[in-house]
Amino acid sequence: MLEDTDDDLTTRTGFRFHVRHATPQDEASVAEFFKHVTPEDIRFRFLSGMKAVSHERLLDMTRTDDPRVVNFLAFAPNETLLAVAMLAAGEDAQRGEVALTIRNDFKHQGISWEMLAHICRYAERHNFKSIESLESRENHAAIELERDMEFQVCDDEDDPTVVVLRRDIKPQPPSDDAPLDGSEVSHMLR
Repeated sequence: MLEDTDDDLTTRTGFRFHVRHATPQDEASVAEFFKHVTPEDIRFRFLSGMKAVSHERLLDMTRTDDPRVVNFLAFAPNETLLAVAMLAAGEDAQRGEVALTIRNDFKHQGISWEMLAHICRYAERHNFKSIESLESRENHAAIELERDMEFQVCDDEDDPTVVVLRRDIKPQPPSDDAPLDGSEVSHMLR
């Protein structure tokens, strides 16, 4: 269920925020959020030279009808949108790709770390075998963060300007309320 995307998180610096899944009603908030993201961070997020986030991309980041994608939003206690993230299941539903963007004026507070850790726990609960992130080689901060979180760095065979960071997910022991596997994400999103 999408409810298991929701959580209240606290960074090592003591900053508290709430994470939940995105909905179509969040489109205006996400559009406003990207006005507070640096052009360089937009380039890093989308691996392109776009100057602004298109309406179509905003729709993709707030939709709930794609069974292989979960979009996460992080909100400050005052409802300021702090971060936008996505976890997309691969073709085999055992590998996920993650992307994360944080608002420029909330960097260096541990939000990216906690948000990525939250997504890793989500992937683990849903039996993903691994998650990956594609990063520009120039995005040193993201690469360092992901390496600190046990992601392994690999070259991208198709693009020498990009690296693939991959983290294997350790399986959880079965329980009475066994988690869904990645192929069942579609049932959660309905």
